Amino acid sequence: MSAALRALLSLVTASVALTGCSILSPAPVWELIKATGSVAVYAAADGPSRASNTVVHDYRSFQQLCIEVNAQTQLIDLVPALQAEFKTHGIDSRVYEPGTSPSQCKVWLRYAADMRWEVPLFGTDYRPYMNSAALTLRSDRGDVIASSQYALGDFMDMGKWASTRSKLAPVVTALLTGFEH
Repeated sequence: MSAALRALLSLVTASVALTGCSILSPAPVWELIKATGSVAVYAAADGPSRASNTVVHDYRSFQQLCIEVNAQTQLIDLVPALQAEFKTHGIDSRVYEPGTSPSQCKVWLRYAADMRWEVPLFGTDYRPYMNSAALTLRSDRGDVIASSQYALGDFMDMGKWASTRSKLAPVVTALLTGFEH
């Protein structure tokens, strides 16, 4: 259960227990409505993400992969997020600049991502967020093993402010299993 959903359930439970008087406000129902709205906004901003356009070809399982750095992608947390997600699936990774790869890399990950800047709701400063990403696994011969994508949801930009890792988690899982969650 997400933190936002737990907070919403706590607020609803607290509202049932209200007896009509409150130390904090002369209008406890109004305060509850405002708090519930805030929780809903944050829940939508940190909403779920999913993989799309996944294609997986028949391939042998692997425990190591090499990640080729994409200098055009400016998200500083993207590669660490990818490495952490592959690690949760038992796959170690190393990062290389294009053209500097060792010959022992049997599986390669190449990626592209789009970053946007906006001011979050109730925020004052611009912050970056990942708007979309495309991941492709390739063999050492260059054959495509699997590919999958993430794109920000169309409905109210659900998940815009979620972490890069939480956005990439279902995409990495789709690359490895073929199932979009």
